[in-house]
Amino acid sequence: MSDTSTAEKGTPLDLLDERLRHGSGLRPALGALLDRVRSGDLGALPIIAGLVVIWSVFQSLNSVFLSSANLVNLLMESVSLGVIALGVVCVLLVGQIDLSVGSVSGVSAALTAVTFADAGWPMVPSLAVAIAAGCAIGWVYAQMVNRLGVPSFVATLAGLLSFLGVQLYLLGDTGAINLPYDSGLVRFAQVSFVPAWLSYLLVVVAAGWLFATGYARARARRAAGLSARSTALLVIRSAALLLGLGYAAWYLNRDRGVGWMFVGFVVLVLLMNYALTRTGWGRSVFAVGGNAEAARRAGINVRRVYTTMFVLCSSLAALGGILAAARLAAANQASGAGDVNLNAIAAAVIGGTSLFGGRGSAFAALLGILVIQSISNGLTLLDLDSSFRFVITGLVLALAVALDSVARRSRTAHGRA
Repeated sequence: MSDTSTAEKGTPLDLLDERLRHGSGLRPALGALLDRVRSGDLGALPIIAGLVVIWSVFQSLNSVFLSSANLVNLLMESVSLGVIALGVVCVLLVGQIDLSVGSVSGVSAALTAVTFADAGWPMVPSLAVAIAAGCAIGWVYAQMVNRLGVPSFVATLAGLLSFLGVQLYLLGDTGAINLPYDSGLVRFAQVSFVPAWLSYLLVVVAAGWLFATGYARARARRAAGLSARSTALLVIRSAALLLGLGYAAWYLNRDRGVGWMFVGFVVLVLLMNYALTRTGWGRSVFAVGGNAEAARRAGINVRRVYTTMFVLCSSLAALGGILAAARLAAANQASGAGDVNLNAIAAAVIGGTSLFGGRGSAFAALLGILVIQSISNGLTLLDLDSSFRFVITGLVLALAVALDSVARRSRTAHGRA
């Protein structure tokens, strides 16, 4: 056996070179992180830094901003638009766009109000019909793109105008339909909060699950002869999550606590993240977003991937519209209108999803909507005109897209090097 083979014996196959640069223990993880940053893969670092800056500025201008009561409101107000943004993340990942998410959310809100409040349907069938309508709309978009070759920009722009008309027709002459205040749907969106003891239990479960899944994945990688996170690093990561979420739960519990609606949004994000990162379907999504033609030649059914993403986007838009109506206890002509479209797309992009496809995560919707809602909430507390919100949100969006463009060029140059 050669000296090189002897020296490399016992070294993970994918770290034969990295060990010369980063050493062992926690250093390989830190070294790999620095390599990703230098190559342009910034991950969630810019958005987290942006949140810290935004919260610090607004807290310095108004001490109420980071109060328990205001943060509870901020989180609850983030959910409906955040769910819509999660759907936008889906279509952006495959390099497409949906400009009609606001109109679709408005139609679903109107449909829910008509069937549930006016027609007296039970809540579950009413919600099912509204979400099914969203699924059907997404399927129609997919057929227009796949079979007719219509650009998604044009197809969904037509949908934006058409479904706005459908919404106005459903609402009728009054233009607004109130939802029953004592209904489970409205209570869920307004006054349902997690008991304090259960919130702490959920924090412990989340930290334990993070460690368990990380440890199982590390064992599988070591068994395959690949590098893996050390147990110490997994413990530190889980402990940090436990302390961070535990403090957040304690702080929010000083007021009303954590809303069930926000918990549901986080669960949706986690489920989508699992589907995108731990399934063959998720790998197909990123492959199509990276290069649709290469994915097609590799045997991936590109049309099917497009269909699933458009259906997911419209379905989540419908769900977001229902939650917005429940939060307001009414559906009206303003439901889904105004800046809903723009803010949902902006949240996805600000959160780190690339407009060029192939890059992003489900957490982009959560982080991006926190940024947008923080700006809106902070300016409201300062009693400033909404024009400032549009200007600031636009600047943040431009910065996010600029960072993404620079990161793409950096990755390309790094790959050539």
